[in-house]
Amino acid sequence: MNVFQGLKQRKTECNTRGTGAQSSPAVVSHCHEARLLCRSPFTYTSGRREQNSQMSQHFQHDVLIIGSGAAGLSLALTLPAHLRIAVLSKGDLSNGSTFWAQGGVAAVLDDTDTVQSHVEDTLNAGGGLCDEEAVRFTVEHSREAIQWLIDQGVPFTRGDHADTEESGFQFHLTREGGHSHRRIIHAADATGAAIFRTLLEQASKRPNIELLEQRAAIDLITERRLGLEGQRCLGAYVLNRKSGEVDTYGARFTILASGGAAKVYLYTSNPDGACGDGIAMAWRAGCRVANLEFNQFHPTCLYHPQAKSFLITEALRGEGAYLKLPNGERFMPRFDERAELAPRDIVARAIDHEMKRLGIDCVYLDISHKPEAFIKTHFPTVYERCLEFSIDITRQPIPVVPAAHYTCGGVMVDSRGHTDVPGLYAIGETSFTGLHGANRMASNSLLECFVYARSAAQDIEKQLGDIQMPADLPAWDASQVTDSDEDVIIAHNWDELRRFMWDYVGIVRTNKRLQRAQHRVRLLLDEIDEFYSNYKVSRDLIELRNLAQVAELMIRSAMERKESRGLHYTLDYPDLLPEALDTILIPPTYVG
Repeated sequence: MNVFQGLKQRKTECNTRGTGAQSSPAVVSHCHEARLLCRSPFTYTSGRREQNSQMSQHFQHDVLIIGSGAAGLSLALTLPAHLRIAVLSKGDLSNGSTFWAQGGVAAVLDDTDTVQSHVEDTLNAGGGLCDEEAVRFTVEHSREAIQWLIDQGVPFTRGDHADTEESGFQFHLTREGGHSHRRIIHAADATGAAIFRTLLEQASKRPNIELLEQRAAIDLITERRLGLEGQRCLGAYVLNRKSGEVDTYGARFTILASGGAAKVYLYTSNPDGACGDGIAMAWRAGCRVANLEFNQFHPTCLYHPQAKSFLITEALRGEGAYLKLPNGERFMPRFDERAELAPRDIVARAIDHEMKRLGIDCVYLDISHKPEAFIKTHFPTVYERCLEFSIDITRQPIPVVPAAHYTCGGVMVDSRGHTDVPGLYAIGETSFTGLHGANRMASNSLLECFVYARSAAQDIEKQLGDIQMPADLPAWDASQVTDSDEDVIIAHNWDELRRFMWDYVGIVRTNKRLQRAQHRVRLLLDEIDEFYSNYKVSRDLIELRNLAQVAELMIRSAMERKESRGLHYTLDYPDLLPEALDTILIPPTYVG
């Protein structure tokens, strides 16, 4: 069976590219997927909708954005000010991954740097799977994306006089793994927080942008699912966690900007909401997904029993920090000539290898040889956070372990964010643009958010005169479901899923481990299907349903790749195949 399709086969328009993949028999989905698609509890009635609850509401917007991070807010701010825009966050607005991003944004800003150099670095890190056209598109638009952020008021760290004289750029630039130049613009070591606060402040000033918290999207509304002609996305059903009711959101354009799925693993640097919601919803709506076997494990997360999901930025290694064993010995030079500045997949595997070889719980990241003032100035967040656990990084090494960090695959899109479903866009970590290939290079992810958000916004603006507001949509039908009294089972399923994904689909894989994971995830999907069909939805159930679906897609993708490439390393196939091909999975509802 072969679900590989080469990147070069993709055409400009997502809806027309990859046609060779349509007939592949390997992507015929299993019956439980069809059941999950068919049991969305709503019914369509012509004319005006019938309310199933006095509290359930129906909203209409020009643009519905599911996700309130860098990608979603950038899109909202780039769209014309006369459009009615809703930005949904399933928790608090700051609960996404953007707020916690530390390192920075990669861009060609230094006079000594070039677009070609950034492109080549990205291609080298991507293990032969980057789409060079997508890489070049992203890098060529990097400078204007950074200028837009500066114009919004993002307080990037300024360079000292020597930095400015040498680079011709007034902001400090650092270097991270895989980059041949200093090209990471940052706000100390809390870049994500600085960007998020700035964009949120700007969005809050716009009367046309509604920022809605505690709204968990359940599923997309499409013409096909309503029994109508066509495939267009018309909006989404959304759980209002404040009222407990499911509201209907109609929109001319719907954008998935809900992040990745690193929460599928037991240990992750991501916040609790990283459940692959957008990927799962897009799959059920008929969108192809690609390269979900490539899950990036950040090499350095703080190892401490009281520390939850705290990432130690790669910029420490960019500024000279060393990875060491408990005896103080450096080990990265044995694995790669770039040592600590090797790409993340190499560093993570090296740490995993040394931990297993020596039977140790962690390794150590040491920057204490740098001046104390330098450390406190450049890494204040890391310094203060570690100090909370009695670790003074100016004098002591930091205990670190790898943790799931980034989903390199996702919903297939073109350069404008188009998915396979008309009216539906995907941007940010939810999407698969071809930029990251088999391994994402440090600080390219935030850049991707800004470049593709701006591109999608420009595309939407061009279509405004052609797309009408969808007609009155049917309300969510909860008449056949009851309150759940089995929340403990949902919690148990959460834990079971994340544990076997860590054990069997982690940094190092085998056929046997993947087969075991596939068997267990299918059992979970059947059980979750029963819960979803019979009980009222909750955030835990929505997230578990989505996470289990994405886990199954990850496992299936990993089983299809009969080689070791980038972030996918399997003991059964340790070598590279001669040709680098994408793994494309096609849902049963896909219409080419």
